[in-house]
This record gives sequence, C-alpha cells and structure tokens, in this order.
Amino acid sequence: MSSLKLLYHELVRLETELWDGIDARLRGEYDLPLTSFEVLHLLIRRPGPRIQDIAEEFAITVGGTSKVVDRLESAGFCERRANPNDRRSSIVELTDQGRKLMDGAMKAFEDELALRIGSVIPERSVREVTETLQSLRAAGRALDAERKAAGQTPVPGQQGRSAS
Repeated sequence: MSSLKLLYHELVRLETELWDGIDARLRGEYDLPLTSFEVLHLLIRRPGPRIQDIAEEFAITVGGTSKVVDRLESAGFCERRANPNDRRSSIVELTDQGRKLMDGAMKAFEDELALRIGSVIPERSVREVTETLQSLRAAGRALDAERKAAGQTPVPGQQGRSAS
C-alpha cells in the first residue's frame, strides 16, 4: 500500500475511533451524543446562529440540523427565537440548562482528548499535526472550489450529509 493510501486509511480510522470513544463517554456520563455536544459547543463559541449557519459549520443538511436542534430544544438545552434581522429565520440560543450540561460535558470532552491524544504525543507535535491538517483541508477546499468553478466534480459537504 502506498504511503498516501496508508495515511488516508489511518486518518479515517483515527477519526472514527476518536468519534466513537468520545461519543461513548459523553453518552455514558451525560446521555449526550457527540453530534448534540458539537451543536451545543458551537452555541457557546458562536452565540445566536441560525439553523443555516449551524448546517454550514458542520457541512450537513438544514433538515438534519433542524432535527438535532429540535431534540436539543425538547430536552431544554437550547431554544429558538425570532431573528431580529430576518423574520424568515430564527436564531438558536443555549439555555441555562444547556450551559450547565456543557460545563460538565466540556470537561469530559477535554479529558478524553487528553487521554486519547495528549497522553500519546507532546504538545509541539499536536501543534505541528494540527497545522498540517489545516493546510491539507485548505488545499482540499481550494481544489473543490476550482473544480466547482470549472463545472466538474461536486464539492464535498454540498451533497447534503445528514446529522440524524
């Protein structure tokens, strides 16, 4: 197997194993799926996004995003309110109950990252790998934009992946 294929397989497996491990911990300790955690975490980082903004952030469909937000809203962790800048949309905000949940869940998330990554590679390597992955993602987005402009292969994330 070529080095690039091996790297690809290792990255995909790592992503799956990280997701599954963190998801299991959050579900076990907080009954919170990682997908829901990611949306709530976005609400902390970027207060007041629209459903469309959340969908774009995670490259998933608006319908899938709306379903995740519906579940979180039913559980009392977030709420929608009228968008003062556009009556056709609403914005999503974290509730006090959602903030309380995220206080503990964030600690569990960070602890799991420390166990799965931080305990294995030094901080300098974490920064280097992060920069490399950011460069790869930027190059991939540029390639996708060029292809889209040329009318070629559809851009990933525009296919309508669903979060549900």
